[in-house]
Amino acid sequence: MMTKLYVKLMNRLKSRKGQTLVEYGLILALVAIVVIAILSILGNQLQNIFGTITASLAI
Repeated sequence: MMTKLYVKLMNRLKSRKGQTLVEYGLILALVAIVVIAILSILGNQLQNIFGTITASLAI
């Protein structure tokens, strides 16, 4: 009986590790999509800002 309980517990823990890994993967994918979207929207503005900074440092 204890062996069956141990096996069930271990199987449940293993499945949760996989589930957690999938959740972290989904969160990472969502963060990447948001960052790409923000950079594509603000790309030209950021390029102008860094261009201005680079030009002022070159003087």
